[in-house]
Amino acid sequence: MRSRRIATLALALCLPLAGQAQDADPMDAPPLGRQALDRIVAVVNDGAIMHSELEERVAQTRSQIARQEQGVPPDEVLRRQVLDRMIVEEIQLQMARDANLSVDDTELNGQVRAIAENNGMTLDQFADALEADGLSLGVVRDQVRRELMMRQLQQRRVASRVNISEREVDRFVEQQSASREQARQALFQRKVNAEMEEWIQEIRSRAFVDNRLAQP
Repeated sequence: MRSRRIATLALALCLPLAGQAQDADPMDAPPLGRQALDRIVAVVNDGAIMHSELEERVAQTRSQIARQEQGVPPDEVLRRQVLDRMIVEEIQLQMARDANLSVDDTELNGQVRAIAENNGMTLDQFADALEADGLSLGVVRDQVRRELMMRQLQQRRVASRVNISEREVDRFVEQQSASREQARQALFQRKVNAEMEEWIQEIRSRAFVDNRLAQP
């Protein structure tokens, strides 16, 4: 189904994030019966991740993996992996809010429009495709806003600490036969990835996390 492919691709482009109850559009709220059955699967500092949020992300992730024609892990393994990612994202979002980081509507609208264009559609067509797949443009906008907030935080805490010497660039150019600009970009990305992994472990260890997924 074309709408499913488009919606999945759009969410992959904006790095889907865990939904937060306080930021959700009331029109997208689940029925009362579903709310009554919902439960907390993880407490992260002063925030919480709900079972319904986890299941929505698991479904998105499973769809993305299947679209890429890769093997989908067993449900229990996939659910644990997805929840761990959501926990790390929630920690970063809390840090971003504490640092008073924000995304203005101009930047947000530009990013959403770029996602639509990458799918070969106008914004109205993109909204219609999402609606046909049971999603809404408001939900995607919320996901993109969160991703942009995390990028701001990562820029402050990780990318700003990366330094590349001319000697490193010279060595890379000699070894890889690349231009100096290509060398700088490759070295920067390599160092950012290493710094990011270390930083994620650091903020994860400092946070209070109560993972309740295995609890009845």
